[in-house]
Amino acid sequence: MVMAASGDQISFAELDARTNQGAHLLRALGMRPGDHIAVLMENHLRFYEVYWAAMTTGLYFTPISTHLSAAEAAYIVQDCGARMLVSSAAMRDLAGQVRARCPQLAHGLAVDAAFDGFDHWEAAIARQPSSPVEDAVGGHHMMYSSGTTGQPKGIKVPFAGNPIGKMAPIMEVFAQRLAYDDSTVYLSPAPLYHAAPLGFSTAVQRMGGTVIVMEKFDPAAFLALVERYKVTHTQVVPTMFVRMLKLPPEVRARHDLSSLTCALHAAAPCPVDVKQQMIDWWGPCIVEQYSGSEGSGCTLITSEEWLTHRGSVGRALMNTVRIVGEDGRLQPPGATGTIYFEGSRRFAYHNDAAKTESAFNAQGWSTLGDIGYLDEEGYLYLTDRKAYMIISGGVNIYPQESEGVLTLHPKVVDVAVFGVPNAEFGEEVKAVVQPIDMADAGPALEAELIAYCRAHLAAFKCPRSVDFEAQLPRQDNGKLYKRLLRDRYWAGKASRVI
Repeated sequence: MVMAASGDQISFAELDARTNQGAHLLRALGMRPGDHIAVLMENHLRFYEVYWAAMTTGLYFTPISTHLSAAEAAYIVQDCGARMLVSSAAMRDLAGQVRARCPQLAHGLAVDAAFDGFDHWEAAIARQPSSPVEDAVGGHHMMYSSGTTGQPKGIKVPFAGNPIGKMAPIMEVFAQRLAYDDSTVYLSPAPLYHAAPLGFSTAVQRMGGTVIVMEKFDPAAFLALVERYKVTHTQVVPTMFVRMLKLPPEVRARHDLSSLTCALHAAAPCPVDVKQQMIDWWGPCIVEQYSGSEGSGCTLITSEEWLTHRGSVGRALMNTVRIVGEDGRLQPPGATGTIYFEGSRRFAYHNDAAKTESAFNAQGWSTLGDIGYLDEEGYLYLTDRKAYMIISGGVNIYPQESEGVLTLHPKVVDVAVFGVPNAEFGEEVKAVVQPIDMADAGPALEAELIAYCRAHLAAFKCPRSVDFEAQLPRQDNGKLYKRLLRDRYWAGKASRVI
């Protein structure tokens, strides 16, 4: 792997040796198969050796967002039951606060330097042998949901005692379908503490490919890296597409992107016009997948398929997609309902039996809580997350439609649409917009955006008012923490039924 900005890199031989040393250290510190390790670290050369050490000693590996507060990060460390926290010198302030809040932690380690409560990772593993541990056994991810609709929950699969070469079923499917091999050069522009960047980049490493990791996403730097390293594969989110499309034309045209064979996008809905512009620019390398950290199933669609099924997220690649109505019955093609995957593996939301139960129906099918429909050919179309559906005067309104329109307005960087209280209709449609220039924020731009939306959609789907924010609470994985915005407007309301 190579760090994009610094140029620091590590070979497979070096990574293998350091992974083995890390595994011996974990064993020496009493970590046993089924134990939990938490990692609070920026994108860093050492991130992968900690990860692979955990994966070869049978640990549950929980990465934590570096953007969380000490209380939020400590909640995850405590909830997952981590016995060890690994961090970095750059994160020392936050890591120190987290450790102080988590008395159950037996060990703290940090890359780059030791500090109070954290021993030096590099010095500690240097004292260990570079040969494999004798009791190697495969570990598991235990990712935490983003908390877009409440407190984040750990997604846990039963400990399986797998051999260390065993990939998660969903990543096996992706690795084969996306043609990862030892010639793959994969550019990872997002934080490694998110499920997709970690899952896809480590799958490439398993197949012998090279991983280029950006310390932080920058649209112009991304294009330059594709040309410099002749990148073949990448995984992005729609907000990255938007930022690249808004670069000056001369910057967009400056770099040779012809090496790209697969630019996978996921994590959030992509406006149809944005995707069309990306295909026009990059060609048919654009591929979309729909799945979740739960690993319960997935769909996939190529550029060629999408051009004849605009707006779809594809057909089932793993397990079977089912659309279920409010009455629990299967819906026919074209009818909207809750999306389920039939044949999914069993998972649990850690320490939340009720949430786990709600994710499965009587047939054992699982859902991520999303709403959509299938066409006659089995292509899936998302309409929204159930939690964000607006019910205004008895009419169901899916915010994704107006968000997709407003995102394309030339004065808009980001937008969130949701329901706010209305005494007559129960809810009304509200948009919160991050403009390119906050100096434009005001009544004139509000009127312009409402008119723009109504020129493209039925008026009832469009916001009745627009507020402006300098920055929306969107994480680097592309997911918008809409709850943080919406809750402001529902403060003091006992329920969302008026």
